Parts: sequence; structure tokens; C-alpha cells
Amino acid sequence: MKETRCCQMCSEMFWVIFRAYSRANLPADAIRAFAKMVDFAIEPGNDDVDQLLHALCKRKHVRHAQDFFDRIKLEVAPSAKSYSILMRGWGDIGESGEALKLFDEIPERGCYVDLLAYNSILQSLCKGGNVDEAYRRFREMKSKGLEPDAFTYSIFIRAACDANDIHSCFRVLDRMRRYNLVPNVYTYNCIIKKLCEVDKMEEAYLLLDEMIERGAKPDVWSYNAILAFHCDHNEVNRALRVISRMDQDSCLPDRHTYNMVLKMLIRVGRFDRVSKVWEGMEERGFYPSVSTYAVMVHGLCKKKGKLEDACRYFETMIDEGIPPYFSTCELLRNRLIGLGFSEQTQILADKMERSTSCSIQELANIMRGDKVGAGLKREEDSSDESDE
Repeated sequence: MKETRCCQMCSEMFWVIFRAYSRANLPADAIRAFAKMVDFAIEPGNDDVDQLLHALCKRKHVRHAQDFFDRIKLEVAPSAKSYSILMRGWGDIGESGEALKLFDEIPERGCYVDLLAYNSILQSLCKGGNVDEAYRRFREMKSKGLEPDAFTYSIFIRAACDANDIHSCFRVLDRMRRYNLVPNVYTYNCIIKKLCEVDKMEEAYLLLDEMIERGAKPDVWSYNAILAFHCDHNEVNRALRVISRMDQDSCLPDRHTYNMVLKMLIRVGRFDRVSKVWEGMEERGFYPSVSTYAVMVHGLCKKKGKLEDACRYFETMIDEGIPPYFSTCELLRNRLIGLGFSEQTQILADKMERSTSCSIQELANIMRGDKVGAGLKREEDSSDESDE
């Protein structure tokens, strides 16, 4: 359909097609779609080229993107933005050498090497492990009349974090402070996470304070990085103070926040605190998902005298219409039978069969120990499993 009374193709429609083919790992079809634009009376321009390059590179089809670019640059004058997209693409797959070739080609094609192009090559070089060359290119920026921005420095901060080089990380951060440049939240979070990994908690908290002072509002990832350290070290009071601070800073906890804290509290036997944290979830407008219920059931099943509580949370999950994990059903069933409460498994299975959820009804077979139900095991999200 080229054109009808009700529909006329435009560039934006082709951009959607580029992304769809790239997601489907059909880069050649995405490139063919670009060639078809002229059939719909659309003369491709730089924006169309950039959209196709971005779609291909985002899905790691960088070689296809490069081959296309080498052909099209003879027909459409390339921009520095086009080169930047390709350089980042090569950097994402660790081919910083290819990115350098493109960078050096920009002035040869009569394009102005702007800040975006420099940031792209610096990022590609750092991702490829060629940090020394990145610093060399960085030092030549001012001679080209370019002033590094916050993103430029953040590239080196992330590279230092990846190399576990806290000293270099803070050296770059101090330089940003001198130039009154504020890192974004993602960059701050990289540093905070690395500080927590090397047990420098005082510095992590100071950085959290700095974020607020400089207008880079900490997000849930900022707090979760610190919280993870306290939970790993069974520091109950400090962990709970982090949640209180999140309340003060108007940052809502997420499922990872609650899963970490609940898992730690159950592990150390602070069941009084478990109840308070659970009750506080609804007050904050958070409603537990399957992973949070799994943390409760799995944790309580392993604690002496807490099997009844595990059953209670399991039943609440069923009442809420949340299908439990296969592993949760299996663990609870085995625990009940092992302690001589096999009749309870039948009571739970009956309750599951009365659920309005088809998935829960099917899982009732697992609770009964029906071998047919073994084929019902569903894929559990890897991020959820990590919280259990």
C-alpha cells in the first residue's frame, strides 16, 4: 500500500519499521525498508539515516550499520551525529579501533567534530579498555575549542569504577566540582555502589548528601546500593534507618528494597521488625508481588516454629490472586510433609483450586504432589529469583 485516501506513509512510519526489523534481528530487511522510502515519494535525509543507524546499533547490528553507512554517505552527506551513533555502536561491542577510524574520518568528510562526537569516541575508547587513548583525546578538546561537559567527565568516572580505581574516580569528581559540573544520578550511583563494594560506607553517605545538596536527587538505586551493604552484614538498625531516610527524601522503596530487608530480618530472627516492615508497605502504596511473597514463604519455612506463618503468607498470596512460584509450592509442601502436616497440603491445594486464577488452579497439582503437575513449572524471572 503506497497511498490511499486514509493512509499516507511518512518518515516516522519507516522509523518504526527500522526498529521492528532490528528487534527481530533482521538488519538486512531494515536496510531494504530504507531503500523503499523513495517508492513512497519520500526522499531520505540525515534524520532517516540516523534513525536506521541507531536502530541497528542498539541491537548490536553494527557491521550491517557500517556497511549501510559506507554506501549511503556517497548519496547523503553524513553529519557528525551519524558518525557519533556509529562510534557508540562500535564501542558497545568493544571495537574501539573501528570507532577511532570513524572519528578520524569526520574532518576528512568536511564535518565539524562537535562535543557529541568527542563524547562518543571517549565513551567507545573507555568501553574498549583503551582509557589512555581516551585521556589523550580528551586533552586535545580545548585546543579544538570544545569545553568538556558533565557527560564527558562521567565517562571517565564510570571507567574508573569499572577498573575498581576509586582514587581516579574521586580525582575526576573533584575536577567536576571545580568546574561546577554536576554528575547525573546514574553516575553518582556508580560511585556509591563501588564505595559500598569496598566497605567505604562513610564516603557513600557523604556522596548521598552531596547529591541532595547539588540537586541530583537520589533515586531508589542510590539507596538500594547502601541498603544492600547493611543487609549483607545483618545491620538491622542501619538498614531500617535507610528506609526511614527514603521516606524523608520522598523516595519510594521498590520490591528490591523490601525483599532485601525482609530477607535479612527473617535471617536474623527479627520477626517483630518483619511485621512492621510488611505493614509499612501498604502505607507507602506498595503492594507485594510474587517475589516478595516468595521471600517471606521461603525464609519462614527455614525458621523453626514459623511454618504456620509461612502458610499464612502463602494463603494471602492465593487470596490476592498472585500465582506462586513452582519452587515456593514445592518447598512449602515438602516442609509440611516433613513435619507431619500432610493434611495441610490438601487444605492449601483445595484453596488453590477454588481460585479464580487458572495458573493458581494448575499449581494446585504441585501442592498435592501430583506428578502430572511437574510439567507445569514456569520460568521464574531471574531478577525475582535473586531476591529470594
